[in-house]
Amino acid sequence: MEATGKRLSTRKSIARHWQLYLVIAPPLLFFLIFKYYPMLNAVLAFKDYYVTKGIWGSPWVGFKNFELFFENPMFWSLVKNTLLISFYLLLAGFPIPILLALMLNEVRNRKFKRFMQLVTFAPYFISTVVMVSIIMLFLAPRLGFVNVFMNHLGMDSINFLGKPGMFSSIYVWSDIWQTAGYSAVIYLAALSAVDPTLYEAAKVDGASRFQKIWNVDLPGILPTITIILILNVGSVMAIGFEKIYLLQNNLNIANSEIIATYVYRVGLLNANYSFATAVGLFNSVINLVLLFSINALARRFSKSSIW
Repeated sequence: MEATGKRLSTRKSIARHWQLYLVIAPPLLFFLIFKYYPMLNAVLAFKDYYVTKGIWGSPWVGFKNFELFFENPMFWSLVKNTLLISFYLLLAGFPIPILLALMLNEVRNRKFKRFMQLVTFAPYFISTVVMVSIIMLFLAPRLGFVNVFMNHLGMDSINFLGKPGMFSSIYVWSDIWQTAGYSAVIYLAALSAVDPTLYEAAKVDGASRFQKIWNVDLPGILPTITIILILNVGSVMAIGFEKIYLLQNNLNIANSEIIATYVYRVGLLNANYSFATAVGLFNSVINLVLLFSINALARRFSKSSIW
């Protein structure tokens, strides 16, 4: 009887709010078709794939593909490079948009504020290929702007992209330059929702500008900071493939080869789809573990978490 009542209630709710369900339907179908349905093909990681037999007709091999990856001499190098670049980007890139948003929030001249927002936001729309081309032109050993400037100062030219140790810094700081303005928009939106009476109370108490930022602005956007940090940590292993692959060369491959580029080279170019799926699944599982871990820590030490 109770189940029948719930079904009737659900039908009435759908009939009353059908417009909302209609709006939700397209994104829901998108995720079901293009995100959840492809997950079924993850079974390929446990099979020896033959094109003629298809995914479900190919023979099972268990954890053979995972064992091949774990026993690969490059395994620890790939994991190290992936984690190094990812955490470098997280540690260096995460606080900068917050600082940028706090500084822009303190600007009282509207024209200057809009100009700075435009200048910092515009690089986000540069495509990856164009961005890599700009980096290569600026850092070219002979005619690059940076080396020409260094030569004028009496210093020798440096092949920046040819030095493995410089690869992670080039990738990280160019990424920060490109995305900091876009990321700051989220924090600016959060700052606009801070209760104005808190600023008035701080002013009455004689708080300095720095004290106002520390005691009003930061606590106000702390939930947003926590959620974005959780999402960033949960995608640590999913570092961008395109930019790293385009910046790679034979000289920096030791420090630039990550799991994503290795999957492309060994798994896809060599048509070893089962192996590529196994490596990709391993990558996803690590991300999932990190996401659950950081979310649990956030829920324990703060009031904000994804679930």
